[in-house]
Parts: sequence; C-alpha cells; structure tokens
Amino acid sequence: MFTEHTLDSAPPASRRAMESTVKRLGHLPPAVARLAASPHLLDGFLRLSAAFEATTLDPMAREVVVMTVATRNGCHVCVAMHTGKLRALGASEELIAALCEERALHDERLEAVRQFTLEVFRTAGAVGDAELRAFLAHGFTSQNALEVVMGIGTYTMSTFANRLTRAEL
Repeated sequence: MFTEHTLDSAPPASRRAMESTVKRLGHLPPAVARLAASPHLLDGFLRLSAAFEATTLDPMAREVVVMTVATRNGCHVCVAMHTGKLRALGASEELIAALCEERALHDERLEAVRQFTLEVFRTAGAVGDAELRAFLAHGFTSQNALEVVMGIGTYTMSTFANRLTRAEL
C-alpha cells in the first residue's frame, strides 16, 4: 500500500528532504522512504524535528519525551532509532530499558519529564497546576513545558505515520 521510495521514484517535492536525510545519516531510512509519499508530511516532520532539537530542553530530556511518545504509541521504528540516540548521549542501559518498558526512571529529573509528557497526553494539554508545579520544581521552565508539547506533537505525527505506512527498521 505504501511505497518505499527511492530518490528516483519519490515525488519531486520529497527529494530535497530525502537527499538531506541521506547526507545527514549516510543512508535513507525506510521510514523516510515511505513518508516521502507525502512531501508535506515528510518536510513538516523533518522541520519540526530539527526545531525540537534546537529547543532549550537538554538532549537527554528531549529523548525522554520522544521515547515516552514512541513507547506510548507503539512505534518500533522510533523506539529503535531513539534508543541509538540515547546510547550516543551516554544513557545507561537501565534508563533505556525503563523507557522501553514504560517504567519509572531512577533519575528524578528525567522521571519528571516522563511524567509531565504522560500528563500532557492524559489531559490533552489541560495539565493541572500541581502537575505543572511538579515539573517546574525539577528545574524546568514554562518554556520547557511548551517544548514538551512540541515534542509530543512532532513525534505523535511521526509515530502515527510510521505505523500507518508499516515502516520497517
């Protein structure tokens, strides 16, 4: 149903984003090749992902948001890719396992990110004052809270699209 496009078979509007991905990663991930069927989705995801990477959330906190979304939404592609990113950041295997198994994290600050991400999902953004204060009490800011929402939106789009297209690793 969904074609795994090459640079030659992809819609012309997707090729620039695909070429950029190949240049950055050294290969074309199958998920990107399938998302290329929609130039708008592919370009939108890549731009939002890059913007999320530039937020004031630290890299480990960003990865906790992504992994929380990916495991919640059951996207094996995102779990695998972001497990690799966590390892590159020096995350412990215990942290990675806890994220993959949707267990509490030993690091209180990162657990606050995970819990806040889940609370944003649970309440569709209507997070209570106590839950927001709990997040802020771990050194996060109101800007960070909005950046978590950005990460949720970005990676919800990605996980849903990967699942819809049956993307492979």
